[in-house]
Amino acid sequence: MSTDLRAIFEDIKTQLFAGKAMDIFEQYYADDVVMQENENPPIVGKEANRLREIDFFSKVTEFRGMELKNVAFGDDVIISEWYNDYTHAEWGSRQYHQVSVSKWKDGKVVSEKFYYAS
Repeated sequence: MSTDLRAIFEDIKTQLFAGKAMDIFEQYYADDVVMQENENPPIVGKEANRLREIDFFSKVTEFRGMELKNVAFGDDVIISEWYNDYTHAEWGSRQYHQVSVSKWKDGKVVSEKFYYAS
C-alpha cells in the first residue's frame, strides 16, 4: 500500500460515527473522483458527487444507526461492508447491508462503487 489506508480508514470511521460524512468527502476524495451506485451510471467529479451527497443527507429524516461489519485492505483499495438503518424522505424506512469498494491514489479516493440490494 502506497498510503497508510488502515490509518486513514480509522480516521474515516471516527469522523463517520461523529456525523461528519461531508468532512470526510472534502478531506479524502479526489477532484476527479468517480462514484457509482450499483449499476447506475457513474457520477464523475467532486462537485457533482458533492451535490449528490448533500441531496442524499438532506433527505434523511431519521438516522437510527450504522455498523461496520467487515473491512479488507489491498494495494490502494479498501473494501468495507456496512449495515445502514435510516428513514429517507423519498425512499421510506431503509435497513440494508452495503459494500463499498474504494480505490485510492495519493491519499485520495479516485473511484468508489457501492453494492446493495435495491
